[in-house]
Amino acid sequence: MTALRQMTTADLAGVMDLELALFGEESWSREMLAGELRQQPGSRHYLVAEDEAGQVIGYGGLLAAGTQADVVTLAVAAARWGQGIGSQLLAALLDEARRRGCAEVFLEVRMDNVRAQRLYRDRGFTEIGIRRGYYQPSGADALVMRLDLAAEPVDGPR
Repeated sequence: MTALRQMTTADLAGVMDLELALFGEESWSREMLAGELRQQPGSRHYLVAEDEAGQVIGYGGLLAAGTQADVVTLAVAAARWGQGIGSQLLAALLDEARRRGCAEVFLEVRMDNVRAQRLYRDRGFTEIGIRRGYYQPSGADALVMRLDLAAEPVDGPR
């Protein structure tokens, strides 16, 4: 398994490299990510996945407030797709949402990102809507998905 740990400001350079490579002009800025980290552990929980050499190969972030949480970002280096890193990150974020007492988790995913949608469906997320023109500047639509943590079986996700 890949090592996961809490993201710190020291990780921003590696995270930004991945962010730009994966999301291009729609990537978050360094300032946006730094602002998110300043809200950790209060309402945010950010993780990085590292390889054996300590290089950031994935990351994910959760916003948790009250009984609701949002997976705000989840990314894995393209060279590492299919190795279970995204599943590992998502599982850790969902565990944190449960730990914080959240009953449901939401997320947005690009309509054309079938790989990510499959990951989310495999974890029990269901489609609840579409946000037209959500991703900027491309104007790509987002599929909104929801996971009901309260309805999960005792032995884990569906």
